[in-house]
Amino acid sequence: MNQANPLPAELSAQLSALSPTQLAWLSGYCWAQSQGGAAGIAPSLTTAAPAPARRVTVLSASQTGNARRVAETLHARLEAAGVDARLTGAADFKSKTLPDEDILLLITSTQGEGEPPEEALPLYKFLFGKKAPDLGKLTFAVLGLGDSSYPKFCQAGKDFDEKLAALGATRLHDIGICDLEYQAAADAWVDALVPKVGDLAAQSSQSAAAATAPQADAAAVSYTKEQPLTATLSVRQKITSRDAEKDVEHIEIDLSGSGLRYQAGDALGVWPLNAPALVQEILALNGLSGSESVSLPDGRATDIQTALTEFADITQNTPAFVQQYAVLSGHEALQAIAADSEALPAFLAENPPVGVLAQYPHPLDAQTLFGLFRAQTPRLYSIASAQDEVGEEVHLTVGVVRFDHHGHSYTGAASGFLGNQLEEGGSVRVFVEHNPHFRLPQDGNTPVIMIGAGTGVAPFRAFMQQRSANGDSGKNWLIFGNQRFTDDFLYQTEWQQFRKDGLLTRADLAWSRQGAEKVYVQHKIAANAAEVWAWLQQGAHIYVCGDATRMARDVETALLDVIAEQGRLSREEAEDYLNDLREDKRYQRDVY
Repeated sequence: MNQANPLPAELSAQLSALSPTQLAWLSGYCWAQSQGGAAGIAPSLTTAAPAPARRVTVLSASQTGNARRVAETLHARLEAAGVDARLTGAADFKSKTLPDEDILLLITSTQGEGEPPEEALPLYKFLFGKKAPDLGKLTFAVLGLGDSSYPKFCQAGKDFDEKLAALGATRLHDIGICDLEYQAAADAWVDALVPKVGDLAAQSSQSAAAATAPQADAAAVSYTKEQPLTATLSVRQKITSRDAEKDVEHIEIDLSGSGLRYQAGDALGVWPLNAPALVQEILALNGLSGSESVSLPDGRATDIQTALTEFADITQNTPAFVQQYAVLSGHEALQAIAADSEALPAFLAENPPVGVLAQYPHPLDAQTLFGLFRAQTPRLYSIASAQDEVGEEVHLTVGVVRFDHHGHSYTGAASGFLGNQLEEGGSVRVFVEHNPHFRLPQDGNTPVIMIGAGTGVAPFRAFMQQRSANGDSGKNWLIFGNQRFTDDFLYQTEWQQFRKDGLLTRADLAWSRQGAEKVYVQHKIAANAAEVWAWLQQGAHIYVCGDATRMARDVETALLDVIAEQGRLSREEAEDYLNDLREDKRYQRDVY
């Protein structure tokens, strides 16, 4: 035996796996043993309670799944470092238990106008409400995910970070900020955070030595955002009238042989191909033929036409695009807009990238042009079918975005691809984005109220198909709004059949362009306040799907009015009541 190190080689190897905290504890333990302490504890320490292990919670607040995936990565890294951490979603987290938490690691996305994702609204309202808790015992870190094309970039993460600190919590690590291409920034934040948590968390030597592998999501399938399924468009059918202002298409995609599974309430991710005419216009504005070679972010080489068609988001304008192009082009007027924090958001809303290139011409080489655009991202659509009803198919309800600019007509990237460009029999890359926070009640006897406008009716078609397939006996109430009954009653014959069969108990329809006055879904809620309250007293679940900025807010205001009036509650009590419905998963929203 080596006299300089009197320990067996195998014991030295085990010691090398321990953290500094564990080595310090072990040194005290060994000293106590050498002094003859009973049961391995020094006599002078037998009456002292051991320091409790630090409790770590990784909390994900996700809208499209990105925040959840980062949280899963962080959890796996902590476990591999010997930290015993709990992973949970905000929908399963009880807000009022927050003061009892020890170390909270929050990963949150942002939706709408800088708002937190749907599942995190109860926590957000709790923290910003009149009953906000004292968080003096909490240690925390926040990672925010967002989209820099929106003025309130990552605002939800910033709000959580600032409020937790304001309520007395100790910030363990600076807030992380991630754009759409979030992976590198998220990885860097996780890399910096894990050692700090490891230093705080006291773990047993057994848990430290046994580094666990990342746990696979039980709901995961073989096709993902990164590895989508190449499926086939089997049916595209317009379901608004010929004279309707809106063009809404019913889409059916063939999943035969893929084994891809989804549930009512899930979304389908679609990777679009940009419109050939738009690609050609951008190439022409820059004097390019399309054959010029460019390098993709992963180092692969391709031609600029393919790069703009498949890999770049050339439809949505961003501050970075305008600011960088203003410098490259040298146009003083554009530079003034880019530097004006008030003028820039309005300019972005009114001008697509191609409009900027046309209005402020300055031809660029292929690589520089490609570098202006952010990477293409998939678009998510609420699934409009139940797999128990349609089998190896998935149905979508797609409103085709159309607009004119500088004398040209354009469509949205994915809506134009699915609803206009892709032919039946053509290929489309898809994946399922599971949404466990928009689910039918497990008890089929539970009544449900479904509130939606426009294409927001899509998941409710899936709900009805699923309840029919299940043989559920619970009552179903649809409150649906659109412009005109004759033009825009989406899936009219199906809803009428559901009503005839007795599956649809009640339907209240709001038409905003049909009469002298505009009628919206919130007006139907107010007009039927007593019935809405009665259904709530019977345990009804409420579902809302559609536009987050206006419709969903107006619906929530109407629901609060109903609760306050019918329940004879104050406004604050009504908000608490609705928040309790959220936490009990009786009030769920799929908004965008």
